[in-house]
Amino acid sequence: MALNKNSNAYTFIFAIVMVVIVGVALAFTSVSLKPLQEKNAVQKKMLSILASVGVEAERETSAELFEQYFAKRIAVNHEGEVIRESEGPIDPKDMEDPFNVDVQKEFRSTEMKPEDRSYPLYLAEIDGERISVIPLAGKGLWGPIWGYIALREDDNTIYGASFDHAGETPGLGAEISEQNFGDQFKGKTLYDESGNLVSITLEKTGASPDAPHAVDGITGGTITSKGVEEMIRRTMGVYSAYFEKENTELSSTQ
Repeated sequence: MALNKNSNAYTFIFAIVMVVIVGVALAFTSVSLKPLQEKNAVQKKMLSILASVGVEAERETSAELFEQYFAKRIAVNHEGEVIRESEGPIDPKDMEDPFNVDVQKEFRSTEMKPEDRSYPLYLAEIDGERISVIPLAGKGLWGPIWGYIALREDDNTIYGASFDHAGETPGLGAEISEQNFGDQFKGKTLYDESGNLVSITLEKTGASPDAPHAVDGITGGTITSKGVEEMIRRTMGVYSAYFEKENTELSSTQ
């Protein structure tokens, strides 16, 4: 017996069938696109890390250049102790690889304790010098901000930096993603002459070019500037412990 197309039963069955068909199609599309999405995410992350050390790359060459410059990836705990190391090609499914630590997700988590978090560090060699790249995560005016800060072999002088955001205001807080903003950090230092962490301040009225620990803040972007300032200081509080341990071990072997 044929269903009456004008009946409620027909409409109900038709709706269920369409929901099932659309759901299956969406699930198939999601599964099919996942490898591509993972690849794009890895490439984007590589490009940002490479940018922090001044290496320009395209998506197609990002993996090759990343392996060329970055020989090792490590993760440290909140006490600065190395807990994992990786080398070679990156597998986005390998959750033991420090590269795959989602720093922003761990920063946003209200459930993770400090001792449960992992802090990645990417070690490069450029012109015969060891460069350490540290990922950053923080909060701007309208949402997450993040970046990478590269330190020279003295673990103090900034070699380069790159920053980005999720939704800061164009022409204001969004300026942190511009290259000229990151370029200000080159040559600045994080520690004073006594070895105390003073980090970097973003001056609202403009920083003196000779100021060792300050750069220009963003005009009209005070909250975003303070967010960048806070995430550098907070993050370096963890990595300082790692650098101190490394320098102590190095001194004991000499």
